[in-house]
Amino acid sequence: MAKSYVLSLGGSIIVPAGGIDVAYLKKLKTFITSRIKTGSRFYLVIGGGTTARLYQSAARQVSRFSQKDSDWLGISATRLNARLIKTIFGDVADENIIIDPTKKIKTSKRLVLAAGYKPGWSTDYVAVLMAKQLSIKTVINLSNVDFAYDKDPRKFPEAKKLGQITWPEFRKIVGSKWRPGLSAPFDPIASRAAQKNGMKVIIMNGRNLTNLGNCLQGQKYKGTTIS
Repeated sequence: MAKSYVLSLGGSIIVPAGGIDVAYLKKLKTFITSRIKTGSRFYLVIGGGTTARLYQSAARQVSRFSQKDSDWLGISATRLNARLIKTIFGDVADENIIIDPTKKIKTSKRLVLAAGYKPGWSTDYVAVLMAKQLSIKTVINLSNVDFAYDKDPRKFPEAKKLGQITWPEFRKIVGSKWRPGLSAPFDPIASRAAQKNGMKVIIMNGRNLTNLGNCLQGQKYKGTTIS
């Protein structure tokens, strides 16, 4: 039976440090459209990633500004990235990019795109709120790493990858505060909301679309499962 999926797609996959990854976008379009043809529905929440951090960093080098202003730069980056994805998918996607996940979604389209909403809210949080509204109990977070770790592996070589972990354990790792540009496997505010609503979050490498396909089909996959 065809299913509905909420995917939180990290902006750093779409636009890594070297620029827009056109080859990946072609593969993503093929992956999504092939599954839509079999009846699946996708709610794709797009992050700001590298684009957001580039603008935030540039602004910091010129002047001091508030966290709210930094958040708005990030939100704008998510909307630009979402518009790119909407343009690529054309009429397959709903014409509107969701920016308020608290409003009821009404569309017959099988691909719906969403972006950042307001300061203090990451796109991870937007994904959780959309899933709640749609009564979808699993959010798949597509990042640029295969697993979440118990600490930052870039700083700590001894960091251990996490296969299965509970929400209380995971939240001890990510903490409780959100800040603009935060690089975390799943942000603290979204984690709290997901736990409260009894959701499962799966963190995996969004570049490995074969692995994502296995996950969607209920087969064995590589990633971190939080529940």
